[in-house]
Amino acid sequence: MTGTRRHRRAVALAGGGPLGAIYEVGAIMALSEALDGFDFNDLDAYVGVSAGSFIATGLASGLSPSYLYRMFIDSEEAELPFEPEMLLRPAFREYASRAGRLPGLLVGALRELLSNPLRPDPVASFARLARAIPAGVFDSEGIDEFLSRLFAHLGIANDFRRLPRRLYLVATELDSGRAVAFGAPGFEHVPVSRAVQASAALPGLFPPVEIGGHWYVDGALKKTLHASVALKEGARLVFCINPLVPFDAGLAVSEHHVPHRHLVDGGLPAVLAQTFRAIIHSRMKTGLAKYEIEYRDADVILFEPRTDDADMFFSNVFSYTDRKRLAALAYRRTREELLRRYDELAPKLARHGVNINRTVLEMPHGVPARRVVSLAHRRAGAMGRAALDLSDTLDDLARGLRRRRAHPAAPTAAD
Repeated sequence: MTGTRRHRRAVALAGGGPLGAIYEVGAIMALSEALDGFDFNDLDAYVGVSAGSFIATGLASGLSPSYLYRMFIDSEEAELPFEPEMLLRPAFREYASRAGRLPGLLVGALRELLSNPLRPDPVASFARLARAIPAGVFDSEGIDEFLSRLFAHLGIANDFRRLPRRLYLVATELDSGRAVAFGAPGFEHVPVSRAVQASAALPGLFPPVEIGGHWYVDGALKKTLHASVALKEGARLVFCINPLVPFDAGLAVSEHHVPHRHLVDGGLPAVLAQTFRAIIHSRMKTGLAKYEIEYRDADVILFEPRTDDADMFFSNVFSYTDRKRLAALAYRRTREELLRRYDELAPKLARHGVNINRTVLEMPHGVPARRVVSLAHRRAGAMGRAALDLSDTLDDLARGLRRRRAHPAAPTAAD
């Protein structure tokens, strides 16, 4: 049915590090609960950038939102947990490679200086020593290793050409500055796990990733969402999720303590985080405005956090407790957003055969926010893919039964 259905659908997921993946999983779980006729595992195209490439890959591979929750957020209960700490391993190989260049660079600098000792800028001779500075602080090889192990465990092909759905993972070629969509013609031979690593290689944090003699870094350097990849493939309904928005300290209202009245009090990390968010958010808005002009027959629907949400800015994503709380927060905020924008979104989605189940959204107890956390205990077990499929089928069945009981006349995803 994919590729031939009347309503071509896609999802485009932006980056944002571990925080971005946590937000996207929570938001997707809320959307999957509330949207009748929209299955996040049965779309025509998936586009992922940076952290979004992890989630897009999982969905395109058939992993349900609840499985992604277990794997990325409630790692204590997952068969193969993704530990964010693996991203903090020092890039020792990069350090050693750069250190090996230092003697030669130093000799060259001294030779240049001695050949012209009276030059007005003798310090310039040592500028070449900058080449010995590591291109990244942490090692991202764990990304490739983890996903390769996950695919093998679940029997999923680590090959774009053998996935059940079209998947595009965007990275930036360092030497040319152009965006490359792995999974597109000419780039579908690259292992999916390696493409995710390249898409998430944030400059300065991780070294560039070498693929086929070319070096790649984070896909967000060119665009934030790259939804145009799906639109060019013919998608006419694209859900976009952007986890990073500039924080408005003046409007901030948090369920928890706001640590700084002014972001400058948070030091360099807070200043850099705000700067990065502001840059990519402004660029994303420009891109969305272009989509409205170039793809008038398509609906691009964006979900993102509120600018006054201190929890999404200050939380520690390396804490199990904070991860669960942030996922529940994203889940709850997305449900609130669907209700708030119901009159705007309902007619747009109806054009594509999708219905917002308002009854589900208004249920005060039927689908509580704590459901997100309770999913941790519905693990697939050691039986692999078969147990995973059974677990997620039971999740879908339970969701349909709840909807039927809440509103017997309303159609369910199982109808």
